[in-house]
Amino acid sequence: MSLLITHQVIQKSGIQFGTSGARGLVTQFSADVCAAFTHAFIESLAKFAPIKRIAIAIDNRPSSPDMARACIAALEQRNIDYVYYGVVPTPGLAYAAMQQGIPCIMVTGSHIPFDRNGLKFYTPEGEITKDDEQSIWHAQYEFASISQLPDVTVDGYAAQFYAERYTSLFAADLLAGKKIGIYEHSSAGRDIYASLFSSLGAEVISLERSDEFVPIDTEAVSEADKLKARSWSEAHKLDAIFSTDGDGDRPLVADEHGEWLRGDILGLLCAKAMKIDALAIPVSCNTVIDRCDQFKLVKRTKIGSPYVIAEFAHLANEYRSIAGFEANGGYLLGSDTEINGKVLKALPTRDAVLPFIMLLSDAKECGIAALAKDWASRQAHSDRIQNFATENSRKIIAFGTDHAERLLTMLKVDNTTVTTIDVTDGLRLTLESGDIVHLRPSGNAPELRCYAESDDYAKAKSLVDNVLTHVKAIDISQL
Repeated sequence: MSLLITHQVIQKSGIQFGTSGARGLVTQFSADVCAAFTHAFIESLAKFAPIKRIAIAIDNRPSSPDMARACIAALEQRNIDYVYYGVVPTPGLAYAAMQQGIPCIMVTGSHIPFDRNGLKFYTPEGEITKDDEQSIWHAQYEFASISQLPDVTVDGYAAQFYAERYTSLFAADLLAGKKIGIYEHSSAGRDIYASLFSSLGAEVISLERSDEFVPIDTEAVSEADKLKARSWSEAHKLDAIFSTDGDGDRPLVADEHGEWLRGDILGLLCAKAMKIDALAIPVSCNTVIDRCDQFKLVKRTKIGSPYVIAEFAHLANEYRSIAGFEANGGYLLGSDTEINGKVLKALPTRDAVLPFIMLLSDAKECGIAALAKDWASRQAHSDRIQNFATENSRKIIAFGTDHAERLLTMLKVDNTTVTTIDVTDGLRLTLESGDIVHLRPSGNAPELRCYAESDDYAKAKSLVDNVLTHVKAIDISQL
């Protein structure tokens, strides 16, 4: 029987590593491809220590269970023990595995479209680095083709352990008198959140649970979801609405008026409430964070949790408490931190629950809207064009890097005088007016994202809408 080689199988699959994890079409994630990634991951770890056990969990995508079973089949080929946690949020899996000192694999496509999926990998210390990705990509291991998927049994430990991480920090009446709506859709954490918030005293209202997978993107909230939130808030007299993306690592939070908060403002409010010393945040985050004078240091990185986590290693040498968050709201805790006299263990991967609970704790008396209003001096908006070839995005960005003002003219931007060009990740242009336009290809899907920042929300939204409308009309062959 001829054997397969991990590197060859992965390379031929067409799957690529994005900003966080390996992503591709569901049709590309065959059983052998999932097995190849699993074997390659083990090879990348085995050079440091023998691997005896791995934890695995999934999101609610229909393709995820079989992908997990294919990963488990690869583990069985190597006689490696496993624990299968079923559907849990990515941070719940990561936290349980880290505290047990074992690696883990999360089967999830996060927020990307329904026809896609992915794999996220974690060492016993947390999310893998970009160097680890290269080790997985180039690993050479021979394995037999997967002919049968094993039956698996769900262990409920990770879900319970994750909830206790937060309920243990606060008194049982923290949210007494508060009414919280949970927009459940198909989130991997939807069976955890209601009991978690109820155990802290809140009255919980379940909203729009879905049997179909819903690819919620917390950086590009749809107009339909904006209308839903306002309607739910008014109908149920809610103090807040909580939701996440598909795998439960990016929060989507609305105030008492049903207005969704930008993820980076939510992160800012959480970091302030936690009295964090130093932050690592992607370049796409709101500039009010740098100007607010709440932190000893704010360090900007490329977009993607691996880059934020990599910066933690540098910050840890000088600062007591470190954290990071992204424009999508995912909050990363880079150090053990004390809350209410209790130690909250570091969790260096995106998490949705921590920023929401810290926000509720800080806003208990005044409400969320009042807290957020204090940081409204700079307004941001973002959206994306789906099914936009990554190669075309890169050509536009390359052209704009050399000809920024010509590109802005082509995109019908009113003020085309550029004061700063930032190519940390994509093309981020600061204009003479103080407005910011940032173009970047998605790392997970064929999408072109546009971020804009201004002193006025309507202007920020207009910039995004205008740029994305006119970018479609660019003749790529002429660039």
